[in-house]
Amino acid sequence: MSNYKELDVWKESRILAIEIYNITDQGLFKKDYSFRDQIRRAAISIPSNIAEGDESGFNKLGIRYFYTAKASLAEVETQLDIANNTGYINNEEFEFLSKTIITISKRLTRL
Repeated sequence: MSNYKELDVWKESRILAIEIYNITDQGLFKKDYSFRDQIRRAAISIPSNIAEGDESGFNKLGIRYFYTAKASLAEVETQLDIANNTGYINNEEFEFLSKTIITISKRLTRL
């Protein structure tokens, strides 16, 4: 068991959550409380579950937290796709965040 704050996957997912917060604090998201809150909750869930999984150890419980983090990552990816297709974010933001999500997903798979 390591310190979760040293895990690259935790660092990257934390940055992703902060980016989601910044993006959803402007534009169309600012008035769409439901969509904004949903994507924020899912984004926060990713580093939170990685931290819980690491602190739980690499046993059944810890692995379950990592799976939950990966599921939340897919939820964020889906919501960003919808946000891009409905004009909430532009293609550049979507591509940047999608690349970040792919990196995090690969790292989660290796835990």
